[in-house]
Amino acid sequence: MDRKKELKMQYKLMKPEMGIFIIRSKVNNKCFLKATPNLRGVINGTRVRLGSGFHPCRELQKEWDEFGPEKFSIEILERLAYDKDEAKSDYSEELEILQMLWKDKLAQENLEFYKKRI
Repeated sequence: MDRKKELKMQYKLMKPEMGIFIIRSKVNNKCFLKATPNLRGVINGTRVRLGSGFHPCRELQKEWDEFGPEKFSIEILERLAYDKDEAKSDYSEELEILQMLWKDKLAQENLEFYKKRI
């Protein structure tokens, strides 16, 4: 097998890190929470969308534009491990539960969540 095909095969077998991340404002007590099957890809995409002014959460986008990216932190809260059953490929339910648990936990810490629309 040539090197290019071997690399393609390795890429297809890779499993991205799953979990939940937070974008937290350093100016106020607000945050944006997102559970995803691809942490690195979605975090990078989120940074690009915020930098370009096209993030779907308009309230977050407005404050990002107003305060600047240096007034926000982006961090991974928890990683979700893959099941030992290799046949399992849909983790949407587990990610949804993880997001609900973190939303409750952060609400108890009196954090507010950005609303989807203004």
